[in-house]
Amino acid sequence: MQPDGRTDFLIIGAGFAGLVVAERLAAAGWKCVVVDRRLHIGGNAYDATDAAGVLVHRYGPHYFRTNSAQVVEYLSRFTGWHAVAYTIKSFVGGRYWSFPINLNTFEEYLGRPSSSEEFAGWLAQARVPIQDPANSEEVIISQVGRELYELFFENYTLKQWRRHPRELDASVCGRIPVRVNRDNRYLTETFQALPERGFTVMFERMLAAARGLELHLGMGFQEACQRWRCGHLVFTGALDEYFDYRYGPLPYRSLRFEAESFAGGQLAGREAMAGKPGFWQPAVQVNYPELEVPYTRIVEIKHATGQELDATTIIREYPKDWQRGEEPYYPVPAPDAHAAYQRYLKLAAAEPNVSFIGRLATYRYYNMDQVIAMALAEARKLVARYGAKSP
Repeated sequence: MQPDGRTDFLIIGAGFAGLVVAERLAAAGWKCVVVDRRLHIGGNAYDATDAAGVLVHRYGPHYFRTNSAQVVEYLSRFTGWHAVAYTIKSFVGGRYWSFPINLNTFEEYLGRPSSSEEFAGWLAQARVPIQDPANSEEVIISQVGRELYELFFENYTLKQWRRHPRELDASVCGRIPVRVNRDNRYLTETFQALPERGFTVMFERMLAAARGLELHLGMGFQEACQRWRCGHLVFTGALDEYFDYRYGPLPYRSLRFEAESFAGGQLAGREAMAGKPGFWQPAVQVNYPELEVPYTRIVEIKHATGQELDATTIIREYPKDWQRGEEPYYPVPAPDAHAAYQRYLKLAAAEPNVSFIGRLATYRYYNMDQVIAMALAEARKLVARYGAKSP
């Protein structure tokens, strides 16, 4: 079948990568068509109000944070912000622990008050001296020793990735801070906030600002290529899928989400554990490292969104093996997976007039701000290459 339409840019994927590059190209006067196989915009950052009236993140929590003033300035054109200090807990041995590891965690471990000096001394004794940690096990035991590693990291990682931490890149666990003070924050970036009315509203405003942009949902890559000829393709999906799995599927992990809502009266037995009325658990996220528990974490995003209502919703997150036809949530950060990706990367480098951007197209775990920065950079590169069109 011959394509029956013409566009300057065909953009596959209506998540952060696709929508940001589309908005910037449309602002430069180019005609853009954006397609997505899902029936909504926003990709995994999509949020929506559920039957209980709670604004939930449908595909796992998206904790927006950045050190980039450029990224904040760009997104602020489409949204105001609700400041958040994300805090999480870990539930092990029938109790909640402060996490990431800090002085509060150490006091919970000791069962008595302590000090930063004592904790620093304890860590110095507990650490396993490894000069250049080569994997996630080594990076954690070199920071906190084996006991805390086994308590909080080893089994959680096994559940999440179905691989031992020693099989995974150091970056997997190395991105989690360890502190000797009482800083309970999960993240350290200077800007931590959520769009004041949610990610989806922000995306809708982005689309509204993009003149000359067509959006088609419920449409896959192959159908889009049959319908439109384009001067340049921007692909944000899985790289192995683009090449029809020529070398076989790359390794991914997938997820299953289980939501449960509670009205005010149903929370009576949980509010004491949560520490405040209207909530089910004491933090936006609680990790469950023990292998006997089938889910890795429970998220109650209302802690972060600031919604004021009697109901709440929790979402249990179950990691699972990925099968073709399912959503590939996480590229596997391991040496064998990286080697398999290199074969596809060589194919991608030879594709004329195609840009591969985003987490799946580059087979790397990126935070949202990194994807946005990548999309902004790619848009600048394309405008420099093709110029700007007159209105």
